[in-house]
Amino acid sequence: MKIAKTPEALRAIASLFYPPNCGACGAAISNTEYLCPSCHDKAKRIVPPFCAKCSEPFAGAIEGEFTCANCAHRKLEFDAAISAYRSRGVVRFVIVQFKYNRQLHLRHPIAGWLAEAMMDARLRDRAFDLIVPVPLHPARLRERGFNQADLLARMLAQKIGVPVFAALERVRYTTTQTAFDRIDRMENLHNAFRLRKKGTVRELRVLLVDDILTTGSTLSECARVLREAGARSVYAVTAARA
Repeated sequence: MKIAKTPEALRAIASLFYPPNCGACGAAISNTEYLCPSCHDKAKRIVPPFCAKCSEPFAGAIEGEFTCANCAHRKLEFDAAISAYRSRGVVRFVIVQFKYNRQLHLRHPIAGWLAEAMMDARLRDRAFDLIVPVPLHPARLRERGFNQADLLARMLAQKIGVPVFAALERVRYTTTQTAFDRIDRMENLHNAFRLRKKGTVRELRVLLVDDILTTGSTLSECARVLREAGARSVYAVTAARA
């Protein structure tokens, strides 16, 4: 009798030889989890008050919507960018392990953080026609071996039932954004993206996906290209906010 090896069965068999461990602290966990309860609880949620445009949290007592200093003196092309968690501690460690150390199984908790962000009031009742991942330059894609935004976008698509369409391509290789301030980041990214051939987004409601929002410059430049191509609206969602 031949037994079908489902993904679940294969994972159960593998766990006998490679007991599952928490992706953050290494503690033993069940083979259906990726983070232990302790590390899961250490993930820092973004709670009000926060900027209505970019989700930057504010420590003071503010009631109602406000715009933070990050957004006040520049034009950001997306309607809003939403994150559920701060890129601190466990959250940052998990994303770095996934993105730079090829711990691809950690895409599961990160996609879960994206799904939590979709419950934000700015997105919860909003309909989307397409999910568009932020693209990598071909040279960076060859170096890394995968586009983290694309993997996360496809997992989010399965959760919310919206198709993924790689409408954008990165046509200019840019140096890492970490060395630049807010203004230099925007200049570094200018004309770095373009619409793909047959990348029609006219009159469509687009959801941009990336792993982390820092200043919003990358998402804004992507949104600019989509808006110039006729997109009706462009919202963005990321797993974490720096």
